[in-house]
Amino acid sequence: MDQAQPLALTTFETHPDRYKHWTLRVDGAVARMSLSVQEEEGPEYLLKQNSYDLNVDIELADAMARLRFEHPQVSVVVFDSAVDRIFCAGANIYMLGKSTHAFKVNFCKFTNETRMGIEDLSLNSGVTSIAALNGTAAGGGYELALACNQIYLVDDGNSAVSFPEVPLLAVLPGTGGLTRLVDKRKIRRDRADIFCTVAEGVKGKRAKKWGLVDDVFSRSTWDDKIAERVQAAVDAGSGDPGWSGVTLDPVTPEVTEDALRFEHVRVELDHGARTANLVVSGPTADAPTDPDGMLAEGPDFWALKAFRELDRALLHLRVDLPGINVVTVRTEGAMTAALRLDAALWEHRDHGFVREVQLHISRTLRRMDLTAKSFFALIEPGSCFAGTLLELALASDRQYMLEDDDDTNAIALSQLNGGACPMSHGPTRLDIRFLADPEVAAGLLERAGESISASDAEDAGLVTMSLDDLDFEDEVRLATEERASLSPDALTGMEASLRFPGPENCDSKIFGRLSAWQNWIFQRPNAVGPNGALTNYGQPTRPEFDYRRT
Repeated sequence: MDQAQPLALTTFETHPDRYKHWTLRVDGAVARMSLSVQEEEGPEYLLKQNSYDLNVDIELADAMARLRFEHPQVSVVVFDSAVDRIFCAGANIYMLGKSTHAFKVNFCKFTNETRMGIEDLSLNSGVTSIAALNGTAAGGGYELALACNQIYLVDDGNSAVSFPEVPLLAVLPGTGGLTRLVDKRKIRRDRADIFCTVAEGVKGKRAKKWGLVDDVFSRSTWDDKIAERVQAAVDAGSGDPGWSGVTLDPVTPEVTEDALRFEHVRVELDHGARTANLVVSGPTADAPTDPDGMLAEGPDFWALKAFRELDRALLHLRVDLPGINVVTVRTEGAMTAALRLDAALWEHRDHGFVREVQLHISRTLRRMDLTAKSFFALIEPGSCFAGTLLELALASDRQYMLEDDDDTNAIALSQLNGGACPMSHGPTRLDIRFLADPEVAAGLLERAGESISASDAEDAGLVTMSLDDLDFEDEVRLATEERASLSPDALTGMEASLRFPGPENCDSKIFGRLSAWQNWIFQRPNAVGPNGALTNYGQPTRPEFDYRRT
């Protein structure tokens, strides 16, 4: 019998010493990210004109994480290009043309989450981001600029900003460009309409007049003007962060054919049933509760390491395990230890390191919200669904809780459930659960720290069902089998619609509108058919469109 082979996983792990496409330089309060994409590094395509693929964006995401944790003194990050007269031509079209539909969609998700991370870096960590466009920024290249606080363009008669996807490729700016254009930059609708349908884009003074960039500078004054803007941002910064950085160690699972095992997270796979069991182990009783102790543990501090592992597990579920449709979510550990650590995170929430840990937890939970899998939380004796870990259950599509005779199986809220981990569109998961009656959520938060039994949890509306031991196993088995038998496409659309009720913001519009539209457009013959624009890109033939609107 052949020996089982481990799963082949995408390499999300990297380090600045191994970057092939970005250079990260840190000088005091200023970090500079310079893009010089190595053309030959595309697996089956050339990465021409500083165009990017998933590996380029993995480096970018890694750099943003390291700025948060390894260089807390940085208050300004500048994005520029090391390639003459081209900032970035956007996502590599040949990569998109050769990719599966699922890869296209998950690529767009990952790149957009990376850009949202840049925005979060500014909003919650006080780091100003400056896009210094010393050459043309097209498509995803301009989308990277739109994620920044300030955008400056060289005025050389040639460099432009553009979204050429609609006129050239029959698709959309796939990582949030349209929404950021009108929601974030507040570009007038008629001007945005022209901008998105003119392949060559907009240059110089018109780009500034229309609000597409904040200012334009000639090549002769470029370096001095950018330096002035950077210094002004440094001067406006908050100064000494009050803590020194910690080095982020690799997060690498042990991989077999049917499991991914990290230190605190494991994913057990049943490929035949199209299901996975995701288990997160909670903190131990001796986890440090003071900032100095947390810093001393650095990357091994449970709250940081466990959620870095969970984040990586979610990415592998998305990109490498498309056949897994249903994920059961379990926790294990002591609720008292989880609540103790949550109380410490809340008490020291203004400390820089603690803040960054909490922000990472929040981003990871949002990645779970945006993952196209069905999540069922299973709350059993020995579980640790308390406070921050309760968010895993609240993020799940259903929650099944086992009733036991002595009521030892319980859940608990902490103060961190009250706003430390907002969803993409702003509210907490508790707010969304009780959207019809906000007072219920407020009342439950007053019970923070209290053990809530299975029957009480169902009465309080915190779980879908509480079941005795006669019914629990059968109910869960039938629910997961039924879910795994349904159309994954229909489920993805259903879940994405149900998970985000309430008012929208820029982030939720990007994922709720653009991602859904892009998902559909990527399958249409006008884009990817034998005569579609993506298929014909770079060829002497022109695309042929079906001009009937649907």
